[in-house]
Amino acid sequence: MHTGSVHIGKAIRMERIFNRHTGRTIIVPLDHGVTVGPICGLVDLRETVNSVVEGGANAVLMHKGLIRCGHRGGGKDIGLICHLSASTALSPFPNAKTMVASVEDALRLGADAVSVHVNLGDASERDMLRDLGRLTSSASDWGVPVLAMMYARGPKVENQYDADVVAHCARVGVELGADVVKVVYTGDMESFAKVVEASCVPVVIAGGEKMDSPADVLRMVHDAILAGASGLSIGRNIFQAKEPGRLIQALRGIVHEEWEVAKALEFLGLQA
Repeated sequence: MHTGSVHIGKAIRMERIFNRHTGRTIIVPLDHGVTVGPICGLVDLRETVNSVVEGGANAVLMHKGLIRCGHRGGGKDIGLICHLSASTALSPFPNAKTMVASVEDALRLGADAVSVHVNLGDASERDMLRDLGRLTSSASDWGVPVLAMMYARGPKVENQYDADVVAHCARVGVELGADVVKVVYTGDMESFAKVVEASCVPVVIAGGEKMDSPADVLRMVHDAILAGASGLSIGRNIFQAKEPGRLIQALRGIVHEEWEVAKALEFLGLQA
């Protein structure tokens, strides 16, 4: 395989999941069904995908078997990230992720990128790190971008939102070959800027637990972008929103058009 073609292949695929003008992205993960079952927002996948596409998301992320359920056969296109690792909330070891698909599976399914979840600090950390290392090598051969979801979850982790801990998570993803790293937001711009500074690849933020209000989501994303984040990868705080497509429009304003929070809230008809 010619090295140059692999490099241009990865660049082309990155442009399918990132806005090529802003260098930022709005990713909506829809992989929660394996972990917690068919929760609200993930029952009718085509409806959910349609709403986030119309809102202007850059990519959706899902497991290999769900891609057929979300394929619409019409409408606007959207980037597709195939998630390759899994565990369930029913397991006695829910933080131990295992590989359930390959880069080749993702390419056969038409995906533009792949993703993997790693929980640093878990007893099975060594297995997840080994899998991440092998995955980035395989993906590099094929010219496929890798999104690494890097979290700190284990008995030695006192605070998974601590800036040093989050920076460590991001750095592990970078050093093991990920093209994009996803981490939790540390809670303030100053500390998160330090996380971004230590990463030479794009950093996107996770949404975490379901928030009380769309305003909380907008403020978090706004602050993260100002701190240097390259966008977001937020699931239930988007697909379980009252109007997912409209919320994404507001987020698109913040991520791609430099909107202030007040303008985004006004767009949604909410008070600042």
